[in-house]
Amino acid sequence: MRVFSIHGANVTETPTQTPGELAWPAQGYLWLACSRSEFEQQQGALQGALQTLCGVQLVDLHVSDLLNLQLPSRYDYTSQYDLLVFRRLTVAAAEVKPTPPQPGDKRGGPPVLRRIDTSPIGFVVFDRLLLSVHPDDCPLRDSYTQRLLAAGSPQPEANGNGHGAAPDSRSAGARGVPTGPADLMLRIVNHMVDGFLALRRELSHQLDHWQTELLSPKTRFANWRTLLDARQTLHQLDDLCEDQRTAIQDWIETLKTWPDGDGPLSQHERDLLQVRSRDVLEHIERMVHHVRQLEHNTEAAVQIHFNAQSHRTNEIMRTLTVLTAVFLPLNLMAGIFGMNFEFIPLLHRSNGFWLAVSAMALIALGLVLFFWRKRYLERSAR
Repeated sequence: MRVFSIHGANVTETPTQTPGELAWPAQGYLWLACSRSEFEQQQGALQGALQTLCGVQLVDLHVSDLLNLQLPSRYDYTSQYDLLVFRRLTVAAAEVKPTPPQPGDKRGGPPVLRRIDTSPIGFVVFDRLLLSVHPDDCPLRDSYTQRLLAAGSPQPEANGNGHGAAPDSRSAGARGVPTGPADLMLRIVNHMVDGFLALRRELSHQLDHWQTELLSPKTRFANWRTLLDARQTLHQLDDLCEDQRTAIQDWIETLKTWPDGDGPLSQHERDLLQVRSRDVLEHIERMVHHVRQLEHNTEAAVQIHFNAQSHRTNEIMRTLTVLTAVFLPLNLMAGIFGMNFEFIPLLHRSNGFWLAVSAMALIALGLVLFFWRKRYLERSAR
């Protein structure tokens, strides 16, 4: 478990403590970032610490939500705290380079689609405390804590005299230090949403490649199983983003019911939370729109592929029909002259063969010209 004390532009990480040793800082608020296994093992001690610090314990159902690995993104609240569960991309999708699929790997599709998997992160927001429950192996927490500590480090003044600038709310906002537990939660959620947005280029590139194969007349597309797996993955990603959007919308609606601040700074912080919440919601909606656009483009490419195949088959059948129609009268003439009658016109003439061949050639040429005028022999433009 990692404990951070945040006040203004100052961010301090307290050495690892047991939950019973937690205490309020002189000023500012606390951020308790623990893994899911730590939360499960120290559940009783953490509940006691929350009772001592905040005067309230977590509801049993909320504790179950924080420990549930399959829970979708959702928002809930009580009179003392707010609970947000938000699903993030797993390590394989966001931070680790893709590995070749193993023989026992059940997930299909290209690497970018095989790597789309998620795990939940839970946030409990109090007035002066944020409790976050992360997966056991969560580089997201480490990467954001590094950014937070870097933002909270002393910065030299613009005149270059080497003295640190005095911390205030304006410098804290400019340098990216959250002003409160809710602001910190929204920044972490926004960091998670950015991981989804980073997938858009890879998804578009892969599906564009499939669309090119589907519409190419020189190749035969055979990756139907992979394409079906990709469609299913995109549908799951759509459902995931929809749950995220619903959770953030519920949070925004609850944020509107908060009582007005007593001073201008409190009102400013509340306005900042609303703006940041709408920004996170806008990022999620961009991802939802992009995923649905990819689904639509994939469906359209499949339909165009089958229409092109049907059109190509019709052209082949039309060509074969024309050839059959051209040779049908020739076969009729060959059949007539092949009859076993003793007296057949032109049979005993020295130039009878050439007359018959000439007639057959004229008939064939006439039929070809006729079908060409009817545009049965034109080649479709590509």
